[in-house]
Amino acid sequence: MKRICTFVLISTIFVSLNWTTVQAYDLPAVNLGFTSFLDGAPPAGPGHYFTQYIQYWTSDRFKNKDGDGLLDPPATPFSVGEDLDAWIGLTQYVYFSDQEIIFGGKWGIDVILPVVFLDLDYDTPLPGLPQDNSNGIGDLLIGPLLQWDPIMGENGPIFMHRIEFQMLFPTGKYDDDKALNPGSNFFSFNPYWAGTLFVSPKLTTSWRIHYLWNSKNTKPNTSGAVDDTQAGQAIHANFSAAFEVLPKRLRIGLNGYYHKQISDSEVDGHKISGRERVLGIGPGLVFHLSREDHFFLNTYYETAVEDRPQGKRVNIRWVHHF
Repeated sequence: MKRICTFVLISTIFVSLNWTTVQAYDLPAVNLGFTSFLDGAPPAGPGHYFTQYIQYWTSDRFKNKDGDGLLDPPATPFSVGEDLDAWIGLTQYVYFSDQEIIFGGKWGIDVILPVVFLDLDYDTPLPGLPQDNSNGIGDLLIGPLLQWDPIMGENGPIFMHRIEFQMLFPTGKYDDDKALNPGSNFFSFNPYWAGTLFVSPKLTTSWRIHYLWNSKNTKPNTSGAVDDTQAGQAIHANFSAAFEVLPKRLRIGLNGYYHKQISDSEVDGHKISGRERVLGIGPGLVFHLSREDHFFLNTYYETAVEDRPQGKRVNIRWVHHF
């Protein structure tokens, strides 16, 4: 009888944790480390671009609002080990026109279709733990943009930048019985400003700064306990610095990202505690295969994590100009 009661108690704790985890880990998938060096302008001027991204992210610890393990004691009777692996493929088409429409900016359009492969395992398989929704198509991204021509100096470009009004549409695979899904089941507005500053002809620094707003999810992963949830607003940024070691061929440097939730999430219109935060940083490179083809490699190690999994990322990217 004592053994049965203990199992029921543990199961109840994990059901409660599932609710907490879902509510604290509710922001959609966004650009964390996909873009990096020379981000302020397309590498070969106006025209059509195809880009393929492949990112691998692995995590073995979910963090709570204090930065401690979400499933560690005293939150649970004993420590529960978790292992999350995610393969993310982004297929992107971008068109940069040569037609100015406002303040010297030239219009363009960006379309990205993600494919996501999720694998979440535990070393202690108990009821109530968050589960993944396996593999599937992610949310479609469409973003009208304005690209400005580079500001030139005596020795080449000095500064180049762009703004884009990204929109994430809830077209991805989603199951309200699962905590981790390829799709978010809600619309998000995620505009950004990207720029590249040439400190010297060989040394550059780049950034991409996003603001994130999310609409309501009317079918959340809450076992029918609530009608809707709304993820909080956030800011996130990619940043990098690179030095040219082979003229017009190879740049190496540091790349990173920062993601911070700036408002509380809501459940049925009521605010809940817990805001996501993560900092990732590591080495990277960009190799210019030709004027039309460019290869990026980026690695990131995450720290200062709250209310989300902590892990490592490896990102590769191929850009082709038609």
